[in-house]
Amino acid sequence: MNDEQPPKSLTLRQMLQSVLAGALGVQSAKNRVRDFSHGKPSHFILLGLGFTLLFVLVLLGVVKLVLYLVAL
Repeated sequence: MNDEQPPKSLTLRQMLQSVLAGALGVQSAKNRVRDFSHGKPSHFILLGLGFTLLFVLVLLGVVKLVLYLVAL
């Protein structure tokens, strides 16, 4: 009798939290082990790229807003 269950995949929320924590450099060892044992690399790569794109667009928007307000 084998009591082992198949590895449970990560939810979108868990992956987003891991990507954000990794971007800030505060990922816990427990979550890192969970990510490597249950997560798919392709999901983390896509979420990381999406986060990076969103981050760059927000920075660009803030810079444009500041430049616009300074020019008034």
